[in-house]
Amino acid sequence: MKYLIPALPLLIGFLLDACIGDPYNFPHPIRLIGRMIAGLERIIRKKCSRLRRGGLILVLIVLLVSALIPLALLLLCYRFHLIFGIIAESILICYLLAARNLRDESMKVCRAVETGDTEAARKAVSMIVGRDTAVLDRDGIIRAAVETVAENTSDGVTAPLFYIALGGAAGGFFYKAANTMDSMIGYRNETYEELGKCAARLDDVLNFIPSRLSALLMIAVCPVLRLDAKNAFRIWRRDRRKHASPNSAQTESACAGALHLRLAGDAWYFGVLHKKPYIGDDDRPIEPADIRRANRLMYGTSVLMLLIAAAVRCLIIGVLFL
Repeated sequence: MKYLIPALPLLIGFLLDACIGDPYNFPHPIRLIGRMIAGLERIIRKKCSRLRRGGLILVLIVLLVSALIPLALLLLCYRFHLIFGIIAESILICYLLAARNLRDESMKVCRAVETGDTEAARKAVSMIVGRDTAVLDRDGIIRAAVETVAENTSDGVTAPLFYIALGGAAGGFFYKAANTMDSMIGYRNETYEELGKCAARLDDVLNFIPSRLSALLMIAVCPVLRLDAKNAFRIWRRDRRKHASPNSAQTESACAGALHLRLAGDAWYFGVLHKKPYIGDDDRPIEPADIRRANRLMYGTSVLMLLIAAAVRCLIIGVLFL
C-alpha cells in the first residue's frame, strides 16, 4: 500500500480539478506568476539595454521562484506530517490542471452556438483563444473552440501531468511557469522578438515530448470513445508539422483526424492576417457537437495520461525513497 502513496496527490488533484476546477474568486498561483512576469518585463525594459539577455534573466528568475516556493512549502508540509503534505500537494496539482475550466469555457461557446446566439458565442470563444474573433462566422467560432480544446489538452493537462510525474508539484510549476512566459512574451513580433526568444525556445523544448505523447494517447483512446483512431493516426502522421510551433499541431492533427474535420487555416492576430495551412480533411461540416466530442477526447486522453503519470511517480519515489 505504501508504494501507492506517491500517486495520491496526483489522483486527488485530478479529481479536484474535475469536480471544481479553478475557483474564480480564489487567488491562483498561475495568475501570480503572470503578474511576476509582467513586473519583471517592465523592469527589464527600463534597466536592460540588451533585451535578449534581459529575457534570459527574466526566464531564470521566474523559473526559480515558481519552482522553489512550492518545493519549500511541500517539504515543510511533508516534514510536519504525511497527510498535510498530501493535502498541500493535491491542492497545488489541482491548480496546475485546466481540464475542467477548458471544458466549461468551451461549452459556453457550444451552448451559445446551439441557441443561435452568434455574438455570445463569439464573446465566449474570445476568452479562450488568442486570435481576433470579430471576423469569425458560426463555423469559424466552433472550429476555434475545437482547436483550443485539442491544443490545450497538452498544454493545460497532459504536459503538466508529465512534469508532475517527474518532479511532483514543483516540477509542474516549473513547466507552467515556462508555458505562461511563452503565452505572455513568446511572440515573434517587433515587441517581443528579442525579449521573449528564450521563453519561446524553452517552451518548445519542454513541450517536445509531452505534445507527441499526448497525440499518441489521444489516438489510443479513440476506440473507447467510438472515434476513428485509424484516421486520427493518418492525419497526425501527415499534418503534425503544419504549424509554426513544432508542438502545437500534434494534438490538433490527431483531433482533426479523429473527428474527420478540417481545422486551422488562416487566422487574424492583432489585426494582421496570418496565412496558415489547413490541418485534417474536410470530410463533413463542422457542428456544435464537435466541441463536446473534442472535450470527451480531451478527458479520455487526460485520464490515460493520469494513469501513466501515477505509475511513473510511484516508480520514481519508490526507487529513490522507499
